[in-house]
Amino acid sequence: MSTEATTEREAPAPSGAVEDAGLLRLVLDGLRRNLRQYGMLIALGLIVVLFAVWTEGDLLLPRNVSNLVLQNSYILILAIGMMLVIIAGHIDLSVGSLTAFVGSMAAVFMVNHDMPWPLAVVLCLAMGAVAGAAQGFFIAYGGIPSFIVTLAGMLIFRGLTEIFLAGQTLGPFPQGLQKVANGFLPEAGPDTNYHNLTLLLGLAMIAFVVLQEVRDRRRQQEFTLDVPPLKLFLLKLAALSAAILTLTMLLASYKGAPYVLLILGALLVGFGYVMRNAIIGRHIYAIGGNLPAAKLSGVRDKKVTFLVFLNMGMLAALAGLVFAARFNAASPKAGLNFELEAIAASFIGGASMSGGVGTVLGAIIGGLVLGVLNNGMNLVGVGTDWQQVIKGLVLLAAVGFDVWNKRRVGS
Repeated sequence: MSTEATTEREAPAPSGAVEDAGLLRLVLDGLRRNLRQYGMLIALGLIVVLFAVWTEGDLLLPRNVSNLVLQNSYILILAIGMMLVIIAGHIDLSVGSLTAFVGSMAAVFMVNHDMPWPLAVVLCLAMGAVAGAAQGFFIAYGGIPSFIVTLAGMLIFRGLTEIFLAGQTLGPFPQGLQKVANGFLPEAGPDTNYHNLTLLLGLAMIAFVVLQEVRDRRRQQEFTLDVPPLKLFLLKLAALSAAILTLTMLLASYKGAPYVLLILGALLVGFGYVMRNAIIGRHIYAIGGNLPAAKLSGVRDKKVTFLVFLNMGMLAALAGLVFAARFNAASPKAGLNFELEAIAASFIGGASMSGGVGTVLGAIIGGLVLGVLNNGMNLVGVGTDWQQVIKGLVLLAAVGFDVWNKRRVGS
C-alpha cells in the first residue's frame, strides 16, 4: 500500500497542466516586469467589467459606447498633447482656457462673419499654434517656469474669451463642422445588420496593430534587447485583437464609427510613431529624463521645448473646435477644468511627475479610465460630489503607484 501511494504522489502532472502553469508563470512574470505599462490597462478592463455588471449591461450598449467616444473626444485630444508636455518635464495649465478661446474665435468667424468653415478651422488651428508657440518661447528661451507662463496664459485666454463673446453664448455652427464632431461614417455596401465601413476599419486596425507589434519585436531582437517570451507575446496580440474587435462590433451595431474617432486614431498612430521612432520623440524623452545629460549629448532642448508647446497649442485648438461643434455653440464657460482632466489622464496613463516617462497610448488609456468612470457613475446615479471624490482618489492612487513602482525598481 505504501509503495502504491508513493507512486501515485510522484506521478508527473499532465502535460497540459504543466503548459498552463508555465504560461501562467510567464504572464505573471511579464506583468511584474511591466507593471507601469500594463497596470492601467488592466485597471481599465476591471472598471469596465465593474460598471458593466453594476449597470446590468447598459455601459456596453452600442449607443452608450458611441456616446462615450463622442463625450470624451476633446479630453483625449488634449491628453495626447499634455502627455508630451509632461514627458518633457513641464506642465500646461492654459489648455482649457485656450480651448474656450479658439471655440469663441471659431464662432466669431463662422457665425458673425459667415466665413467658410474649412477656412475658419485652418485659421483657428493656426491661432492655437501661435498661442502655444508664444508660451513655448517664454518657457524655452525666456527661462520662465512653465507653471507660471501657462498660468498666465490660462487667465489671458479666459479673459479674451469673455471679451470676444461679450459674455454671451454664440452659435449655431455650420452643418459641416457639426458633422465632424457628431457625425458617423456613411453606410456602404450590402445590408449585413452591421456598419460595413466600420467593420472594414476595425479589421484594418487589427492588421495594423499586429504588424506593428511584430515589427517592434523584430527590431528589439535585432538590437539584442529583451523581448517577452513568444507565448506571452502571442497572448498580448490576442488580447489587443479581441479588444479592437469588441469595440468594432459595438460601434458597427449602432451608427458606425464617429468621424472624431478617426481623428483620434490618426493622432494616436501619428504621435505614437513620432515618440517611438522619430528623433524628436527620443529628444523629448531625453530632456524630460535627464536634461543636463541631454544637453551634453547635443540635444537642442530649447527648440524641442518650444515645439512641444506649439504642438500643445494646436491640439488645444483642435479640441476647442470639436467641443464647440459638438455642443453647436461657443460659451464663455467652455473648457472649465479641461486642463485638470488632461493632466489627470496623463498621470493615470503612466506619466511620471519627474518627466521622461509616458506613452501616447497611456494618455488615451488614462482618458478612457476617467471617461468610463464618469459615464458609469452617471448611469448608476452617483452624484457629482462623490464623482469628484472618486476621481481624486483614482488620480492619487495612480501617482502613488508611480512612486511605489520607482522605489520597487530602484531597490
